Amino acid sequence: MANAHKLDCESVSDTCRFIIQSENEEEAVELAMRHMKETHGTELTEEELLNDHMQVV
Repeated sequence: MANAHKLDCESVSDTCRFIIQSENEEEAVELAMRHMKETHGTELTEEELLNDHMQVV
């Protein structure tokens, strides 16, 4: 089974229930970056997102 890349805002936020999980790292990063920018007003680099906010599950 392949690893999946996951962003789970629900685990760190009382107000955001967004969760993305995908076996495709590029897709997960793109959707997570868009969510962080549009919902939280936070622009992150791909490296910051992968190192600080996403998990490999």
